[in-house]
Amino acid sequence: MKLIDKMTVATADIWTEYNKHPFVKGIEDGTLDREKFRYYIIQDYLYLIEYTKVFGIGIAKAKSPETTKLFASYVHLLTDGEMDIHRGYMGKFGVTEEELAGCPRALDNLSYTSYMLRVAYEEGEAEVLAAILSCAYSYEVIAQNMVKNNPNSVNHDFYGEWIKGYASDEYSTENAELIQMLEKLTSHYTDEQKQHIVDIYVACSRYELAFWNLAWNMSA
Repeated sequence: MKLIDKMTVATADIWTEYNKHPFVKGIEDGTLDREKFRYYIIQDYLYLIEYTKVFGIGIAKAKSPETTKLFASYVHLLTDGEMDIHRGYMGKFGVTEEELAGCPRALDNLSYTSYMLRVAYEEGEAEVLAAILSCAYSYEVIAQNMVKNNPNSVNHDFYGEWIKGYASDEYSTENAELIQMLEKLTSHYTDEQKQHIVDIYVACSRYELAFWNLAWNMSA
């Protein structure tokens, strides 16, 4: 069994909760209160700032030019790609730089990003990838599930942009590169080391569920 398969099995119950979460279902059917989405977009933007730093630390931890290039490419993808989606929604909501600067990270957001950064600072390149993947890969799975359940969701005049971005073939290819690199870096790992990778992935998946909860509840 590939390591990603073990990770998937270990988080199956948590990921099931993602797909039936009221926030996620609200995006899927277009009924989500836009004030909740506005709050989410701001918190997710603040999250992505820290998430990008995790990739940056990965560059420093990389042991090969190939891994260095991979981490560096994702810093570019996040700052000039994924975060553009959020800037687009921020424009629709009229979110200003001043509002972003004055908005604190919600407690679960702060805890999540602090955990990822701790993993990045204390551990190696494979562990960095494990921390990153629960967010990156789950968004792909969530968005593709939305399209499966409601093919017309991609045409929604507001939420369709979000769904199309994460359900796209391009985004899936980016995740496949991360997974392939994780498998390569852990090919010589002992069972104990692989279990540690799974544990990091499970912890970050639990944080992902907490993030959907904070977005739904608009909690501080």
